[in-house]
Amino acid sequence: MSATDASSSAAADAVRVLIVDDQSMIRAGFAALLDAQEGIEVVGTAEDGAGATDVVRQTRPDVVLMDIRMPKVNGLDATRAVLSMPGQPPRILMLTTFDADEYVFAALRAGASGFLLKDAAPEELVHAVRVVASGEALLSPKVTRTLIADYAARPAAPTSEATLLNGLTEREIDVVRLVARGRTNSEIAEELVLAEQTVKTHVSRVLGKLDLRDRTQIVVAAYESGLVRAGE
Repeated sequence: MSATDASSSAAADAVRVLIVDDQSMIRAGFAALLDAQEGIEVVGTAEDGAGATDVVRQTRPDVVLMDIRMPKVNGLDATRAVLSMPGQPPRILMLTTFDADEYVFAALRAGASGFLLKDAAPEELVHAVRVVASGEALLSPKVTRTLIADYAARPAAPTSEATLLNGLTEREIDVVRLVARGRTNSEIAEELVLAEQTVKTHVSRVLGKLDLRDRTQIVVAAYESGLVRAGE
């Protein structure tokens, strides 16, 4: 393989990122940071949620960094629009300046794969993009679980556990409980004395049975059902 072919192959395998934010300096800064990383390519930007779907359609990113608070169309509505597009939708990583933003929980429920504070360290942003692109949910930093617990614990009546988790086996419910507490597959395997591959199978079955997108939505379901409560 020639150097040119190798370069083309590497570019083809790169994580394609779209940045949606109404602040030009944020877009430029994030783009410069991510483009400098091996295996990551910024394929486009949009200045508000109204333009996000068009740019997603044109560039087909793997990950969208989506600001929540934007004029015209906010990040929550844009996330819903992007995730309802035909074909394989990108993963959505929400960006916010508030660790208790009222829109974040709704965005996670809508299918976003996690969120990150805008003042996170550069290495946290790079790590977040790689994690989300790999198909995992970003349950770190810890504030994500804190936020989910806070909103799910409000008196706005969580759905009953029996209804929301209907159809899961006892072992699958055990796995859901531990996923919601932030355990990795290897940690769950150790705690339940299972093979790690068996845990992965359980997680996959839970996603299928509950029609969920990823581990973040498992966490949301666990709190909404009352299976896991804030402070546990």
